[in-house]
Amino acid sequence: MVVNIPALDNNRFSSWKNTIGRVAFMNCDPLFLQLSSDWNVLSAPPSWLTGHLLRRDCIIAPIPAADYAKNSHQLVLLPDLGICSKGEVGSVLLFGSTPIDEMASISLPSDSSSSVALLKYILKQKGLEPELTVMGPDIDTMLTVSDGALIIGDRALDASKKYPDKVILDLGLEWQNLSGCPMVFGVFAARRDTPLGSIKRAYESLLDQLTEFENNQYRRDLIVELSASSSGLSTSRLDQYFSEVFNRLDEDHINGLNRFLKDACGIQQGAEFLRL
Repeated sequence: MVVNIPALDNNRFSSWKNTIGRVAFMNCDPLFLQLSSDWNVLSAPPSWLTGHLLRRDCIIAPIPAADYAKNSHQLVLLPDLGICSKGEVGSVLLFGSTPIDEMASISLPSDSSSSVALLKYILKQKGLEPELTVMGPDIDTMLTVSDGALIIGDRALDASKKYPDKVILDLGLEWQNLSGCPMVFGVFAARRDTPLGSIKRAYESLLDQLTEFENNQYRRDLIVELSASSSGLSTSRLDQYFSEVFNRLDEDHINGLNRFLKDACGIQQGAEFLRL
């Protein structure tokens, strides 16, 4: 669904009119690395950004799709942009020493609601009811208290490198196997009462970054190198990762998002995208 919101000009927004939220993981590096210094970037874990957005700390932010479901009356989505996969995602992983159907307990991360909602959906589809515990996202600690540990983002990439034999399930691939749809983990959202001009300026800046990444091999190689230098992962692994995680929403992703919102988050209405 595409919606319009009125153009507003309100001094309440002046203090953060140049701030964009950013997930504190590398899955948005194609959008944010070397972003114009005209912008202030507020970096935080995915679920924290939802609170920042609702408190008007930033104009737009990538937030968990499950958080959008909970706050859709206050938020509207930006077209084209997201954090999604088409099969394996590589950075939303269930770790353990036994198959998922033998896990009596699983530790869930406290920093992302979409991955937790997705895992709960997968468990329900499989008829499994392990004990679930929410805690800080440290794989070693999580696996001392539970049979399984759900890890996301950069930590999942690091953990899969450190413990390749403990990777039990890639949730992006499992969602596609169960639903037949690609998975949208994160969406770019704005408050419905945010001035339209501010939203457009922020949106166009990020979209320009993404278009350059998609169409300019030099730009892509540069982003891969910068991400590798800050993460410790190899350029070959990150080049592969940026082919597993996509920041552009296409029609298939939107269909997958609507399926996720309905089946895993329990809201019947589809995603509402702002007309820009």
